[in-house]
Amino acid sequence: MSSRPAVRRLGRMSEIAQVAAKHGFGYLFATRGPAAVRSRLGREVAVEDEGSPRGQRLREMLDELGPTFVKFGQLLSTRPDIVPPDIVFELKALQDAVSPFPFDQARAVVEEELGLTLEQLFLEFDEKPVAAASIGQVHRAVLPNDKRVVVKVQRPSAPRQIEADLELMYQLARFARERVSALEFIDTVAVVDEFARSIRQELDYRIEARNAQQFHRNFAGRPHVRVPRVFWSYSRARVLTLELLEGVHVRDVDLEKYTLEERRRLAYRIAEAWMAMIFRDGFFHGDPHPSNIMVLEQSDQIGLVDFGTAGQLASDDTSKLTGLFVDAVNQNIEALPRRLAALGVRYPKEMEEEFVSELREIYYRYYGATLAEIDPIQVIREVFALIYRMRLTLPTRFIVLDRAIATLGSVGMELYPDFNVFEVAKPYARELMIERFTPQRVAARLQHEARNYAGIMLELPYQVHDVLQEVRDGQIEVGFRHQGLDDLIKRMDIVFNRLGIAMVAVGGAVTSGILAATIQGGVEILGVPLVAAVGLFLSTILSIWLVWGVLRSGRL
Repeated sequence: MSSRPAVRRLGRMSEIAQVAAKHGFGYLFATRGPAAVRSRLGREVAVEDEGSPRGQRLREMLDELGPTFVKFGQLLSTRPDIVPPDIVFELKALQDAVSPFPFDQARAVVEEELGLTLEQLFLEFDEKPVAAASIGQVHRAVLPNDKRVVVKVQRPSAPRQIEADLELMYQLARFARERVSALEFIDTVAVVDEFARSIRQELDYRIEARNAQQFHRNFAGRPHVRVPRVFWSYSRARVLTLELLEGVHVRDVDLEKYTLEERRRLAYRIAEAWMAMIFRDGFFHGDPHPSNIMVLEQSDQIGLVDFGTAGQLASDDTSKLTGLFVDAVNQNIEALPRRLAALGVRYPKEMEEEFVSELREIYYRYYGATLAEIDPIQVIREVFALIYRMRLTLPTRFIVLDRAIATLGSVGMELYPDFNVFEVAKPYARELMIERFTPQRVAARLQHEARNYAGIMLELPYQVHDVLQEVRDGQIEVGFRHQGLDDLIKRMDIVFNRLGIAMVAVGGAVTSGILAATIQGGVEILGVPLVAAVGLFLSTILSIWLVWGVLRSGRL
């Protein structure tokens, strides 16, 4: 029995190798050694951004390998810091659309999770799902209190299949790190770690339910945005029940039925919802895809769905983002690298000037233009190319934010050609900047900083004690390396030598004087005892030598 999982893994690995070979990546599994892999991959990387057959083949390969690999490709499409731009654009085309699983399996999952039969739980439950994805599918239903809801049901095989694929991904990541030299600057295992955390969270619908509840709370009282209510008694780890929103998904909107002004209002209403999430709440929907935004039956309202991906920003992050935005609006390009560094973006210090130059070039090329006047795909391509070329390291929370804003801009452009996300964000940023300096916010910041400093002062004696204990135990070693101090040390050597000679000369003279006064009788020279006379003579010679050395050096 224990050999069956190993056999299944071997079979799946063989399937991956066959699919990779089919799409032109078979050389990654060749046994001819790392050199062959590096050589071939080098030719692959040489492909220009304008044409990316390698990206297309990679997308098709991931699509064929199944839902887990599709989601992994979607994650890679949000990492321009580690994936070349041409591949990023190809991977963005991956669609998480799969065939629905049988209704009998959906029934079994719901009844197992909620502990009652489907007939006891719901007045109605549509057998045909309205949407299907890699992890689950959505059915319409009616609760006993006549509330119309949607029920998201997880695929029975999803956890087992995902865990098996993750194990294989870790093996492939270690393989790539060891054999593919072009990927040396990427921690491939860490990328799989990030993906594993993300997809395992999606397997627990209670996390999505908490996200939905938080959004529902944040938008309470805001008339133009609706977030469905969570029915907790009908929700578990594999079942999520939400209020049904009646309307049309933005992807299905017939734009010809809308006037240009109506399309403009819709685009800006969607953008304003996300600006409120980012700048006011610090908690935002991470995937503003047209499938996740609805135009409700009331024409002045939009609805949000699918809360599996959410981003969170601390108040400090929001303030720093506001400063970044204000500098961008005020054309203060030189400050942007520092602003990005404060947000946790890492780049080689020696490349800062080049970074500023590249940012300035991109900025002035497109600043003030509407999306109708430029090619947005080209702008994104240039930014991604810069990120990849400079190997910037982006914090995960900002990767989600970047993806959300980029998707938001794309949706806005589809609805209204002259859409400009800066116009929507500007008043929110200005309001937040003003709010930062209100007496209440200043007092709160001072109180926060005072607590931090108090904590540091309380910890300081213990930290000093720990350091002294480590010094005593020999656990701390101090190394010192000097540069450019040779001349100084040489001069100090001379000074100390002269000082030593002077002390010997003075000491000899004093000692000789004492001897001359105390010795009675014996051999004398000019009335001075012989021992004292020799001492005085030597002291005089040393003194003359010292004076001559000082005069010769030119320093008195």
